[in-house]
Amino acid sequence: MKRVVIKLGTGLLSAGNGEIRGERISQICSGIDLLRDQGLDVVLVSSGAVGLGMGKLGLKVRPDDLSLLRSCASIGQSELMHAWKSSLSNHGFLAAQILLTREDFNEHARSNKVKETIDTLLEKGVVPVVNENDSVSDDELKFGDNDVISALLASLCQAELLIILTTAKGLMTSLSSGTLVPFVSEINSEVEKMAEGTTSSTAVGGMATKIEAAKIATKSGCAVFIGSGENPGRLPQIIEGQAEGTFFAPAGLPLNQRKKWLAFFPSPKGSIEIDDGACQAILEKGASLLASGLVRFSGNFGRSEVVSILDPKGKIIARGISRFASNELDKVIGLDNDSVLQIHSWSKKPEVVHRDFLAPLLSKTNSEQA
Repeated sequence: MKRVVIKLGTGLLSAGNGEIRGERISQICSGIDLLRDQGLDVVLVSSGAVGLGMGKLGLKVRPDDLSLLRSCASIGQSELMHAWKSSLSNHGFLAAQILLTREDFNEHARSNKVKETIDTLLEKGVVPVVNENDSVSDDELKFGDNDVISALLASLCQAELLIILTTAKGLMTSLSSGTLVPFVSEINSEVEKMAEGTTSSTAVGGMATKIEAAKIATKSGCAVFIGSGENPGRLPQIIEGQAEGTFFAPAGLPLNQRKKWLAFFPSPKGSIEIDDGACQAILEKGASLLASGLVRFSGNFGRSEVVSILDPKGKIIARGISRFASNELDKVIGLDNDSVLQIHSWSKKPEVVHRDFLAPLLSKTNSEQA
């Protein structure tokens, strides 16, 4: 069976004052039920223990004192696991608690035992609920509120997808008036800069630790989704690539496999019709899509969003990541590269869809027969 790791942030599960969002946990369990019906094994990574313990002790700000921090974790962990056990049981699942520390990943023998335990639990139909053992770990801050643990588990268990649910919509272009980045083909310095500056009063990390987790997971060939967990019942939509959020391509795969993933996983936000010459260049020569080959487009899409590419008969021949937003394409249809760069001086490259981020869906021969 294919595997999915789902990581849930503290803000989703804790209602404050030491109370748990029971209804939300129940919705997540309903989503897990639907994923299991689709033949997917699910591993949960649940934050919230420290936040729940803080509420029970009347603390408003995450303590710096490590002994007090560990005490909060000790109090909150039993509350958290009881909630998961009860809700999973209501949906017909048996829950298993797994508490980990950094040492469990640093030694091959120990990490292999973790994998063997999770493999056995999944074979028995049990849902593993994983958390960092904050009650004994002084290195807790380095993990980043379970984000990094979820990525290490995804790699260790050879999961196909890591879903990180949080209070944010996903990766935004900026903290103030930014827009959602729907797809990230590779994590570079520009992506990391977008994630800077996010903080939380109860959790360790913000978007920066989630990007760090995404780097770990994608390098192991695991795709990553970061998005809002306010509506956890949409888990099947995330699996189908239909949910709002940020998808990260598995960078550990060879380019041809990354293109295959791009072709079938993300949901296109619009379409671009091209002429015969552009079709031939893409399908026979593996070329990029240039503005000179554009005929028209439809849909309202932003920069770096996935679009379908159509031939003159309206047949989908490829999918790709558009460098330009739909309102920017309108100004460059049919123009040469120099003209594109003059009109959109912010862009250093003229290609509408670069060949590295363009996935053909059929050959030239099949296109002619369609």
